[in-house]
Amino acid sequence: MSETTASMSTPIAGSTAGLRDVEWAVTPGERAHLRDLARRQAEYAALPVMAERRRQWLDLNDGRAGVRPPFVLEASNFMFELLPDRRYRCQSAAGQAIEKELLRYTLPHETWQDDRVVPGVLDFSWFLDIDEFGPDVRVSLEKALDAEGNEVGYGFHHPVTDLELDLPRFQPARVTVDKGRSLAWKAFVEEILGDILPVRLVVVWNDFNTLAQRLVHLMGMEAFFIACHEQPDAVHAVMAYLRDNALSIMAQEDALGILGLNNDHQEVWWSGHNYTSVLPRPGFDPARVTWAHRWQATNLQEATGMRPAMASEFLYPYVHEIAKPVGLLYYGCCEAVHHNWDDIRTLPHLKKVSISQWTDEAFMGEALRGHDIVYSRKPNPNYLSLDEALDGDAWAAHIRKTLDATRGCSVEFLVRDVYTLHHNLDNARRAASIAREEIDRHWRG
Repeated sequence: MSETTASMSTPIAGSTAGLRDVEWAVTPGERAHLRDLARRQAEYAALPVMAERRRQWLDLNDGRAGVRPPFVLEASNFMFELLPDRRYRCQSAAGQAIEKELLRYTLPHETWQDDRVVPGVLDFSWFLDIDEFGPDVRVSLEKALDAEGNEVGYGFHHPVTDLELDLPRFQPARVTVDKGRSLAWKAFVEEILGDILPVRLVVVWNDFNTLAQRLVHLMGMEAFFIACHEQPDAVHAVMAYLRDNALSIMAQEDALGILGLNNDHQEVWWSGHNYTSVLPRPGFDPARVTWAHRWQATNLQEATGMRPAMASEFLYPYVHEIAKPVGLLYYGCCEAVHHNWDDIRTLPHLKKVSISQWTDEAFMGEALRGHDIVYSRKPNPNYLSLDEALDGDAWAAHIRKTLDATRGCSVEFLVRDVYTLHHNLDNARRAASIAREEIDRHWRG
C-alpha cells in the first residue's frame, strides 16, 4: 500500500492519526474494557516502585553522579506479540486509539520488570498538520507487510531528481492545528475515563528536524551523496532550507500556544523518560511554553556512509543551528557517533548521546567520563530477536562490556528495534532480569 504526504512526522505516543474525519463512538463493551485498562494504569502508576523509578530518571537527567543506570526494553515494534489473541479488543477507531495508548505502559509492566515509569496521565497529540515542503513536493511512501499483516519495511518514491532544478519548487513549512477538534477529542476521552486518569493534549517529538532523513526521503541516499560531490552549492542551499524549515516549525508551534512542558514521563526519539528539574529554564512563563523549555531530539543516521569530514562540512553546521532554540537535546540514533564527536560535543544544550552498536563504546566512555551528558546505550537487539531463545550468557557479556566502558559516566540502557520475540515472552523477562542483575553486580558509577 502507499500514501502521499508532505510531512513525514512520526509521533512517539498518543497518536490521533486517522481520527480527525471519523465519527467517535465506543460500544458499551469497549467502554468497560477501556475503563478497566485505565484503572490498571492508575493502580500501577501509584505503586511505590514508580516513585523510585521517577527519582532514578530525575537524578540521571539532572546529572547527579553515581546513578544506577536504568534499563528499558522498548516494545512498540513487537507489541502485537503481547496482545491476547494478537489483536486489540476494541474495534472502533476511537476505542482502539485509546486502547493502544493505555496498553503502551501496562503490558510491558505486566510482562517484564524494567525501569519504565507507568504514568498517572494519558497523553494524546493535538490534531496538528505540518506541511513541510509545500503543495508541489510530495513524498510517496510504499509500505511492505509480512504474512501476518505487520509493517516490516517501506520505501520512498523521491520527488527530487535534480537539486538545482527542483529546489525552487520548495515552499516554507506551514503548521496548522485544529484546536476545536483537538479539544473535542480530549473531552470525548475524558467522558469515558477522565475520572480515573487525567487526559492531556501534547506536542510530541516529531522528525522534521532530522535533516539528513528529510533529504534522503526527498532524493534518495545515493543521489544525496553524489550531489555532495557534483552540486555542493545546491546541497548547502537545500540544507539551509531544511534548517530554516525546522526553525520555522518550532517557532510556529511556539506561536500557536500548544506546547506544554515535556519534562516528565514523555520521551524524545525513544530516549528514555524526560524527568528533569533542569527544565523549565529560568524566566519560564507557564502561560506560554516555548521550545526553550522543552526537550528536543535530532540525528544524522542516514549520513552514516559519509566521510566524517564531509558530514562536518555539509550537515553539522545546520544541525548546530536547529539545536539552539531548545531546552535540552538528545542526539543520535543508529549512527556511529565517535566519528564526528568533535562536531557533536559542541551542539547547544546537548544532554544525551545515543551509543548504538556501531559506536566505539570505549572511545565514547572516555569522552563522556566525568561529564553529565548521558551515555544512552542502545544494546544490540539481535540478542532478543534472531534466536528463538535468548542466549543469556552472551547477553550478560554484552551488558557487562558497556558497564566496563562507562565507569564514571551517566548511563542508560534502551533496547530498541526488537521486531519479534518469536512469541517467546520469556526472552523479554530474562533480558530485563539479566541486565538488571549485571548492573547491580558490576556498575561502578
